[in-house]
Amino acid sequence: MKRLFAACAALLTLAGTAAAADLYPAPYYKGPPPAYPVPLFTWTGFYLGLNGGGGFGSSTWDTAGSITTTGGLVGGTIGYNYQISHFVIGVEGDIDWAGISATTTTAACPAGCKTADSWLSTVRGRVGYAADRFLPYVTGGAALGNINATTGNLTTSTVNAGWTIGAGLEFSFTPNWSAKAEYLYVDLGKFNCGFNCGAATDNVSFSANIIRGGINYRF
Repeated sequence: MKRLFAACAALLTLAGTAAAADLYPAPYYKGPPPAYPVPLFTWTGFYLGLNGGGGFGSSTWDTAGSITTTGGLVGGTIGYNYQISHFVIGVEGDIDWAGISATTTTAACPAGCKTADSWLSTVRGRVGYAADRFLPYVTGGAALGNINATTGNLTTSTVNAGWTIGAGLEFSFTPNWSAKAEYLYVDLGKFNCGFNCGAATDNVSFSANIIRGGINYRF
């Protein structure tokens, strides 16, 4: 009888302990914060910028032959990019003051023949592959420039349209600011300078290799 009473008392004690445990919630352990995805950098948006650099190329006169041109340029840029996955497509326009020129003196041009480009503008498409903040790209489109052909005191000035093609690399060092290095080949074709250059049949051509850097602010 005593053993039965002791067994019943032990069962009642265990049941009471279990009931008391149910009155207290399980201890709370704070887990790690949820892993929210970090927004990826995007090149999409309008931008404005400044650019500057130098150019070297050639100008050919019918009477004087080919001459090597050199000089600098500086100006402004406007454009828009749209990013699809890693691919970036866009359009960019710029207009630069230019001082790319050269003079030669030959037997056919004793007074000296000078070609000078006083401003240069391009409107180009761009296609690039974004590696986060790095954007290598190719570009091409239309070019427009003011060419002056001078011999002695005679000058002909014309605005000639042509084409351009090139490539570059842009790096975004903040979410809004980026810097770029770019190469463009520009061909503005040729024009007939007529008697203003001393000969009615004198055609003058202009082409240049442009190497420049730039900085852009994206909105």
